[in-house]
Amino acid sequence: MIFSLQLLYVLVGLLLGTVALLTLLDKDHPRRFTSALFWGLYAFIYLAGDVIPAAAAGAIMIAMALLAGCGLVRQGKHGTLDEATRRASAARLGHQLFLPALVIPVVTVLGATVLKEVRIGDWLLFDQSHLTLASLGLGSLLAIGAACWLTKATPVQGVREARRLVDAMSWAVTLPHMLAVLGLLFTEAGVGKAVAQVSTSWFDVDSRFAAVALYCIAMAVFTIIMGNGFAAFPVIAGGIGIPVLVKVYGADPAIMAAIGMFSAYCGTLMTPMAANFNIVPAALLELPDKNAVIKAQIPTALPLLAANIVLLYFLMKP
Repeated sequence: MIFSLQLLYVLVGLLLGTVALLTLLDKDHPRRFTSALFWGLYAFIYLAGDVIPAAAAGAIMIAMALLAGCGLVRQGKHGTLDEATRRASAARLGHQLFLPALVIPVVTVLGATVLKEVRIGDWLLFDQSHLTLASLGLGSLLAIGAACWLTKATPVQGVREARRLVDAMSWAVTLPHMLAVLGLLFTEAGVGKAVAQVSTSWFDVDSRFAAVALYCIAMAVFTIIMGNGFAAFPVIAGGIGIPVLVKVYGADPAIMAAIGMFSAYCGTLMTPMAANFNIVPAALLELPDKNAVIKAQIPTALPLLAANIVLLYFLMKP
């Protein structure tokens, strides 16, 4: 294939490595050495994660957690255009500014559907085993090109802006990655089996509706605790979804997994643990209430969770 998941990892690693280098060269940065080390370690995981021992990858993650936990990852100083110039540029481009962002979902959907088996010579365009992610990666690259064409900026400026955004989000950028690994760790440690034992002992799963409600609510609650649906999914799906919904009630595994993950996202909307989604935006927008994003999302999250329960109840039969 031409565009594979491995290629996407390499590109992300190179971008993070560039962020680390620019941070190291920023003499006005309050913590340039430790911040550069943090982003350099993260880049190394993407570039060499497949070849280094698992223990070494774990040690790198612990080192990153220590750097972030000790307050050694800080935001640097970035040269930005003055207010008048930025407003003039925004007024000139208007709603066209949204076009590069729209390129990403359009290319992702097309790549995962219409273009999924397209070949260039003897080569498939996309990695068939990771079709959606490969399409997302290509869409992101095309969006960068569209942004540069639209704004008349250079790819170098795009890298500078990437560093500014990564700096603003700081260590929270790594949370989805870290929490997904934590979810797998919980699964390996048998937390899913413990959840299954508790759910069948403490709750009435003899009713199909009760089992469905327990599964969806547990997805949301565990996500609220963990801060990420990827951490909750393997635990709750392994503890309730597969042993109860699939094996007892004959649920379609694909539907069980899809709606379960959607239920987990409802929890993401309601937790400060999902800092990269809920706390960082409040900081970037300079909102006086750091929980303002969460408060605005709760009226959407709760009805959506209820809708997921109803949908799964009626659609889970194969």
